[in-house]
Amino acid sequence: MTTAHEEQTDGITRELALGKFTDELLEEMRALIGTQLRTEACVNNEYATRLAILRFAEGIGDDNPLWTDADYAARTSHGGIIAPPSFIFACLGSVQVGWRGLGGFHAETTMTFNRPIRLDDKIAATVVFDGFDGPTESNFGGRRIKDYLRQEYRNQNGELVATFICSRMRFERSEMQKRRESRKIELPHPWTDNELAVIEENVLAERPRGAVPRYWDDVAVGEEIDVITKGPIGLTDFIAYIAAGAAPIPRVSAHGVALRRYHRHPKWAFRDPNTHALEPVYSVHYNDYAARLQGAQIAYDVGIQRTCWQIHSLTNWMGDDGALKALHGQYRSHVYLSDVVRLGGRVAAKEVDADGDHVVRVETWAINQRDKNVMPGSAVVALPRRLEARAER
Repeated sequence: MTTAHEEQTDGITRELALGKFTDELLEEMRALIGTQLRTEACVNNEYATRLAILRFAEGIGDDNPLWTDADYAARTSHGGIIAPPSFIFACLGSVQVGWRGLGGFHAETTMTFNRPIRLDDKIAATVVFDGFDGPTESNFGGRRIKDYLRQEYRNQNGELVATFICSRMRFERSEMQKRRESRKIELPHPWTDNELAVIEENVLAERPRGAVPRYWDDVAVGEEIDVITKGPIGLTDFIAYIAAGAAPIPRVSAHGVALRRYHRHPKWAFRDPNTHALEPVYSVHYNDYAARLQGAQIAYDVGIQRTCWQIHSLTNWMGDDGALKALHGQYRSHVYLSDVVRLGGRVAAKEVDADGDHVVRVETWAINQRDKNVMPGSAVVALPRRLEARAER
């Protein structure tokens, strides 16, 4: 009789792979630095079609008419629908470089945006493994490594649209599992009916600034941006994100297509003891059993999903004529099913940047119901000037 740790005839275990840091593994990964990764299995959308943009916007809960309403968008300075800056994730969310048998959490995102994605643009991504730091010791999961993937997105004219530096923490799953109980919290969160009514009222009151310009001249250092609320996070919210094309790594597949992939790459999957079905590592985002094997409590959100929420809060605040130039975010804690996250920020500085744009620098946050900032970060937003607007008239 096999145990949970013993491999079955198909090479796939009932647990996620339990790899260890070894000198051999570290040398193997150092040899890969500078490698351009294959992306074919992770591409979800090549073209920014109307439906692709709409499906993505709905999958992150963002109904800004600039992304979804052709008549509205035609009256803006953009002259038509554009995609939210986060749409690059719907083209290719990310690729992982293979640390054999190790677990991983997306730890940090750094992004720059060069130009908007317009309707029917064709977006292609290249991904390069830029290296790693460590291993170092941590209280969260024992020894860990932080790796870096540089993803560059270009349109059909070869123009750079955006750059995404994806940093992940790699760890030994056995060590994460040992520490799981020390991080235990009450889940699902025990919301009252009155609390839920207030949350829903807040969500329904949210509006993008839209066609009313937010002028750089009028913004004051210290003022806070509009807050948006996500949650209580449900399973459909996670499924909608997958349906939006913004994940996974590689694409989720079914039946024989999936089975053949898992047999080629046994560490991509595990056999769920409840259903006896094979599930991908990605299922930590919707499968509680898989999440616990990863050292978490129950299923939790995707890192870039949280960044999409951050971008939603910024584009709501800046209006149609603003431009998101850069952002940074660190994922400090899981966002679990039943959690509520409120995303906001504060203007930290105003300046004219090296490109001659009038920008504001924003300190951003994402606060859950436990008053924990689960994503401290920052952003740079270019805004129109009131004097320039008068000159154009």
